[in-house]
Amino acid sequence: MYAPERQQQILRLAQERGRVDVPTLAEDFSVTQETIRRDLTALVQAGLLHRVHGGALPAGALRLEPGLAERDSTAAAEKERIAKAALALLPTEGSVLLDAGTTVSRLAAQLPVDSTLTVVTNALPVAARLADHPSLSLHLIGGRLRHRTHAAVDSWALRDLADIHPDVAVVATNGFSVEDGLTTPDLAEAAVKRAMLTGARRVVLVADSTKHGARHFARFGSLDQVDVLVTDTGLTDEQAAQIANLGPEVIRA
Repeated sequence: MYAPERQQQILRLAQERGRVDVPTLAEDFSVTQETIRRDLTALVQAGLLHRVHGGALPAGALRLEPGLAERDSTAAAEKERIAKAALALLPTEGSVLLDAGTTVSRLAAQLPVDSTLTVVTNALPVAARLADHPSLSLHLIGGRLRHRTHAAVDSWALRDLADIHPDVAVVATNGFSVEDGLTTPDLAEAAVKRAMLTGARRVVLVADSTKHGARHFARFGSLDQVDVLVTDTGLTDEQAAQIANLGPEVIRA
């Protein structure tokens, strides 16, 4: 197991148990206590754990990843406008990669039923929205399904993504800022999003303004890798200008 994977598991155990200790973790993961101490130090530096004698506690300000229903009800009107604006950025022909996320799912719901696009997605909700589009060529990315986001992740998904170069990728994020880039709570999902950024010819980031300034555990990219950011009017003129200085066009729907 690689260190980031082990650290993700340590964080999960800390949240479940309320506390973790070095000897138990060393035994659980069959590594030395010094290795566990380095893992805990990394998680403390990321603001995810508090060190205590012999172990660590979950950080009180830890951001917990919401489920699909909770995320879909947050900023619903803004997400609908963002999805409509992002839809206008898709080509009429060619290939599109659609990430997991409630805003992306709303975009998929607005895609015309007679669309002839080639669409690739790792998200079951997106695929379900498009399954009855007879002229559309729909491809599903394989992999382990994350139940919280209904997205395919891990090595199988990464292998599939390595073989494609879509014209446009529409990518979601849990947090974005000039300082911290693009972040999400889960390492496996971050790896998939990173592959989407690097494989597409053009990247459209969809994110409502409540996600601006949010920083999560796993960083998967920076704003200078984005061609267009589609957000809402909650993003201020100053914030939009700072982001645009890095390269992306900023659309506030």
